[in-house]
Amino acid sequence: MSSRVTMGLAVLFLLGALFAGYWGLVLSRQPAPAPQVPVAETAAQTGPPVGPAVAEKPAEDPTRQPVLVLARDLSPYETIKSEDVLVEHLKVAPVGSFSKPEDAIGRMSWRPLAAGTWLTDSSFEAGGTLARMIRPGERALALAIDEIIGAGGHLSPGDYVDVLLYIPPDQASTDRSAQTVVPALRVLSVGAFTGPQNQGPDEQSGSRDDRAQQMKLAINARNVVVAVPEQFLNRLMLASQAGPLRLAVRSADEKNLQRYWAGDSDIAVQLDTANRNVTHFNQLSLQSSVAVRTGGGPPHGPRSVEIIRGNQTAPQTP
Repeated sequence: MSSRVTMGLAVLFLLGALFAGYWGLVLSRQPAPAPQVPVAETAAQTGPPVGPAVAEKPAEDPTRQPVLVLARDLSPYETIKSEDVLVEHLKVAPVGSFSKPEDAIGRMSWRPLAAGTWLTDSSFEAGGTLARMIRPGERALALAIDEIIGAGGHLSPGDYVDVLLYIPPDQASTDRSAQTVVPALRVLSVGAFTGPQNQGPDEQSGSRDDRAQQMKLAINARNVVVAVPEQFLNRLMLASQAGPLRLAVRSADEKNLQRYWAGDSDIAVQLDTANRNVTHFNQLSLQSSVAVRTGGGPPHGPRSVEIIRGNQTAPQTP
C-alpha cells in the first residue's frame, strides 16, 4: 500500500475520533429524562393526597415564663372574655401575675384597665388608687401646698417629709413658735401624679403618655396626699388649722421607702418625740440677752425719771 493511501486513512480516522469525542461530550451535558412511573403505581406508593404542608410551631424558650396580659382597654365592671387577654412569654414574670387565661376569664375589675396590663389578683380588688397604696393602720390625708410649702415644687411620690407647723401670735398669746408636727410621712401623690403601691409596683391605670403629663403637672400641683399613721391623724388635722404648714423632705439615704416595702410601717411612730422639737420665738434671741446680762460690771438697777413741775425738778424712782 502506498504512503498516500496510508496518510488518507490516518486523517480519516482522526476526524472520526474527534467527531465521536465531541458527540459524547454533548450527550453527557443533557439531563437524563425522568423515568415514567405509572399513575396507579404512584398513587399506591404515596397514599391519598394531602393538603399544603403546615409550618411547624417553634419550640418555646424554656427560660421565658407565660404572663397573662390584656389585649385591649377594659372599662370598670366589664367581664373579661377570652378575646380580651393573651399570653406573653417574658424572661421575668411580675410577682403575682397570672399565667393562664382561665385565671381571669369571667372576672370583672372595679376600675379601668389599660391594654398591656398584666393581670394579678389586685386587678380585681375593690377600692381606688389611694386605698391600694396604704396599709391597715394608715390613712391618706390631703394637704394644700404651693411652691414654698411643697419644697419648691420638687416633691415626688415616694418621698418622705416632715410636717412643720408655725403658730403665729393671737389675742390669747403673743408667743410665736414652730414645731415638727409629724415626722417622716410618705408622699402618696402630688396633684394627679400617683406613686407606687404598698407592694412596690407603680399604678398602671393610665398609659405612659398620661403618666408623663401628670409628672409635668405635678410641678404646679396645689395638693399633696400623705400616708398618716392613724394615731397622728387628729394631730395633723388640728395643725393644718392652727397655722401655716411646711413640708421638709427627708434624705433618700435614710432608706425609709425600702423599709416600708420590707414591712416597716411605723417609721413616723419610731421617729416621733415627746416635745417634737418645739422652738419659741424668744429662744432665737436667748444668747444675745444672756450676753447682756453677763457683761462686765454689776447689774444696773432701775433708772430714775426726772419730773419737772414749773420751775422745779425732782428725780423720781419708779
